[in-house]
Amino acid sequence: MTGRAEQITAPIAYHAEGPVWVDELHWVDMLAGDVLSLGPDGTVGRRHVGNVVAALRPRASGGFVYAVERGFALDDGTGTPVRMLPELWATDAKRMNEGGCDPDGRFYCGSMAYALTPGAASLYRLDPDGRVTTVLDDLTISNGLEWSPDGRLAYYVDTATGRIDVMDYDGDRGLTNRRPFATVETGSPDGLTVDAEGGIWVALWGGSAVHRFAPDGALSEVIELPVTQVTACSFGGANLDELFITTSRQGLPASAEPSAGALFHCQPGIAGLPVRRFAG
Repeated sequence: MTGRAEQITAPIAYHAEGPVWVDELHWVDMLAGDVLSLGPDGTVGRRHVGNVVAALRPRASGGFVYAVERGFALDDGTGTPVRMLPELWATDAKRMNEGGCDPDGRFYCGSMAYALTPGAASLYRLDPDGRVTTVLDDLTISNGLEWSPDGRLAYYVDTATGRIDVMDYDGDRGLTNRRPFATVETGSPDGLTVDAEGGIWVALWGGSAVHRFAPDGALSEVIELPVTQVTACSFGGANLDELFITTSRQGLPASAEPSAGALFHCQPGIAGLPVRRFAG
């Protein structure tokens, strides 16, 4: 099945990423360091967090946890300044990129080198007590990460591989047994989300589309967009049956793709899952 997404904002972001629904839609203008929010009337709010804000998830106690350029930060939701946690590296050669929360309330985010250096990236896990663990090494562009409806599987993208991988998950052992799940034939896999039926939706950087893969790995749906650099997708709305899609104009000439950087939207006829919250 093939559908088409509609544009619902102006091209307000340079490199939009990481949409997540928490009463309303939140996403990031990553390289501007800003968190965006979509109000009920369609207006867009903007809050500056730091040099880079790569991903966010709600906290169980209120507010948000952020992945920032060199690690993690906490926002208590009261309007006080964001609290930066200790940096995970000192170099300015890489940044955080994309992440998500596991069923036990731990927040993961992976990195990438600005120069796209192969093997220079890692996937990190922030525990509720503030401890950080390196989960995967020897990555290139650590990207989309989300769990199956029953929480027993996690789907993951290292963009340079050209595929979606799947891993087993339990609370004690964490992520294990990484293996290929599906290969992307058009563009490069970027951010992803999982629907209530266990389908995996992946944004295609350079592919002008979002693809849905069924739990058996078969391509089952294509959502087309009028821009090439599609970065991430997430379900939202009151019934979690709306798919929100972020896009980027990073590296594009000023006159190219006038809709790049806008937020897009469609109703694919399948509902998503409630966002998992960080327990810290």
